[in-house]
This record gives sequence, structure tokens and C-alpha cells, in this order.
Amino acid sequence: MESDIVVRKASFRDTDAMIELLRLLFAIETDFVFDGDRQRLGLTLLLQTENTSCVLVAERAQHVVGMCTAQLLVSTAEGGIKALIEDVVVAESCRRQGVGRQLLMAIEQWAARQGAKRVDLLADRRNNRALGFYQRLGWLETELVCLQKKVIAHYDKENL
Repeated sequence: MESDIVVRKASFRDTDAMIELLRLLFAIETDFVFDGDRQRLGLTLLLQTENTSCVLVAERAQHVVGMCTAQLLVSTAEGGIKALIEDVVVAESCRRQGVGRQLLMAIEQWAARQGAKRVDLLADRRNNRALGFYQRLGWLETELVCLQKKVIAHYDKENL
């Protein structure tokens, strides 16, 4: 089944299909609420910043059936570039067919070409199916915890 999957860089014409995949993903994740307009804005920003991000889609018979994104960051721990992988999702009808593995392999290769020394991946801690999948692919759980806080719109220019 893997041979009929094509993994490629996403384009703006893939946005609607990726938004539907994100709808599936956010239904699983407890920290996020699906908002198609916000997801469209986020995807647009990622697609516009090709020098620091990568959006991949998996296609079968010219239909987008999976996606993942990555962004480059500086890691002081590594003393260099790392890539943060997010939004790994495969359509339910195509799961357990190697699509996710192909997406992750391709995004890791992109990160390596960018000079990344490490790749990090965010996943919902309650998504046992995904966590098991990542472990089978050699991903290791760390002791780090992801914390979030909304940015407050006001700021003091003198104290930046």
C-alpha cells in the first residue's frame, strides 16, 4: 500500500484538505479547539516561511491523506538548529498503512538537510495510539513538559 503514497511539499491548493486533517487531529487533542479560520491562518504562515518551516502532505490517488509540519528553532542545548515537528495526522481510512512513517521520515530528512541536530515532536499525552506509533519508530519520551501561556497584547517598548 505504501507504494501508492506520494509525500511532497504542500502548496496553498492543499490548504482545505489540510484543514480537514487538522479537524481530525484537534478532535483527539485535549489542548486545542478546532477553528478552521485559525488553522487556515497558521497554515498560510507556515507555507509562506519556507526558509524556516516545512509542510508535507501524503497523497494517494491525488487526494491528500496525511500531513505534518516542522519549524526550525535554535537549541542552546544542542548548540545549533533543531526542528519542532507538529500536526502529524493521517486520514482514518489510511492509518496503519505506513503513511505516517513516510511523512516522518521525509520531514526528518528535511530537518537534516537544514542542519538540524535534533528533532522534537509534540503529541497529546492521552493519544496512546500515536504515542505507541512514535515509540515503534524510535522516538524517546523526555522528562520535559510543554507549558503554554497566551501572549498578552500590551507591552512596554522600553522593557523589551
